[in-house]
Amino acid sequence: MDFKALVSAMAPETYQKLAEAVATGRWADGTALNEQQKAQTLQLVMAYQATVLKSDELFTVGADGQLIQKTKAELKKQFDNNDAIARFRHDDI
Repeated sequence: MDFKALVSAMAPETYQKLAEAVATGRWADGTALNEQQKAQTLQLVMAYQATVLKSDELFTVGADGQLIQKTKAELKKQFDNNDAIARFRHDDI
């Protein structure tokens, strides 16, 4: 099986476990990833983001293989929606 087929066949649950391992540096059982595992796991996570998720979230990998970056104006527009952010008054807490 080639790399693209492997990534395309990966279950979303597997992606989540790999992404968590990359973020924490540990497998789910607590065992630390070695340097080779870190590099290969990160490569799988990035390939999955680019080919399967096709996400436009900040700091993910886009379908073109490039890191998604947004301007300050784009981020402001994204978060201007009042429903997207919980707002509390001091007397509500």
